Amino acid sequence: MPAKWKPVVSQWYRHRDKGQRFQVTAIDKTEDMVEIQHFDGDVEELDRDSWYELDIEPIEPPEDWTGPLDDVEKDDLGYTETGMTGADWTEPLREQPQPKKDEPEEE
Repeated sequence: MPAKWKPVVSQWYRHRDKGQRFQVTAIDKTEDMVEIQHFDGDVEELDRDSWYELDIEPIEPPEDWTGPLDDVEKDDLGYTETGMTGADWTEPLREQPQPKKDEPEEE
């Protein structure tokens, strides 16, 4: 089934038959070309006719959008695994109440 979706820069798409994900990175209207980057980093140029022959659908950006990028440090992403803030580090520690274990019955 040919694509009915116009190419949109920064939009992610998925090949319906292959499941591969890619993002439109540029559209050159003078050359009538669409540049896409696959999730694995490969870049490809398609003419507009080839674009409309693709069996694709738009999708949400992948949760881990760093796939096509080289050498991205987790610290550069703006989030951490713990989700702690600076205030979390300066607050005093509080003892958490421990659940009571069943005490053995006295005989």
